[in-house]
Amino acid sequence: MGFQLGTSTTASADPSFGAWAKLRMCESSGRYNANTGNGYYGAYQFNLPTWQSVGGQGRPDQASPHEQDYRALYLYRMRGWQPWECAGMLGLRDDGDARSKRKPTYQDAKYIGGGGSPAPTPAPGPAPAPPPGPMPDWPGVVYAYGDCAPPLKAFQLRMNAFGYGFTGTGCYYDKTRQAVLDLQRANGINDSGRLGPKTWKAAWEGKPPR
Repeated sequence: MGFQLGTSTTASADPSFGAWAKLRMCESSGRYNANTGNGYYGAYQFNLPTWQSVGGQGRPDQASPHEQDYRALYLYRMRGWQPWECAGMLGLRDDGDARSKRKPTYQDAKYIGGGGSPAPTPAPGPAPAPPPGPMPDWPGVVYAYGDCAPPLKAFQLRMNAFGYGFTGTGCYYDKTRQAVLDLQRANGINDSGRLGPKTWKAAWEGKPPR
């Protein structure tokens, strides 16, 4: 495609560390080894054809974090935020290097995981404690993978009482799905992976998962 080599410093037009951190959290709960069996892998949920299109070898979730960061920046410079559905949900906007076709260096991508400039935002502190008080009213919506809503944050923070360590993104992805399944199995609820009224009630009044 006639790519030009990038310089050895991070392009000022590239997305910020914070933007990448939000994307990772939305796509995979920030897990570089994510593999849920749906054909998408790693922190940035590459499928294999896309991974290979930016020079990735093997499977994304088996690559190092720095390699995944590099391939994500490479893809961004080829196609902008377009490949990531989460980018649209998060309101991320293309910067000057989006679709520039400038092949990055590994040094360019170092900052994405917090290893270089621009300076990373401070790491989040300990996960918030579960909300005090009685069970919140059931919101009247059955939530499934990919949903984002304030009641999901309440559920996530409640599950911290059982050691899950949620930061309360309010988005239903891999970690939330696992918590829902664990809770359903511990309480004899059909393990559909959907957060319905029975599972909601079990989070506050049922048997602890695990």
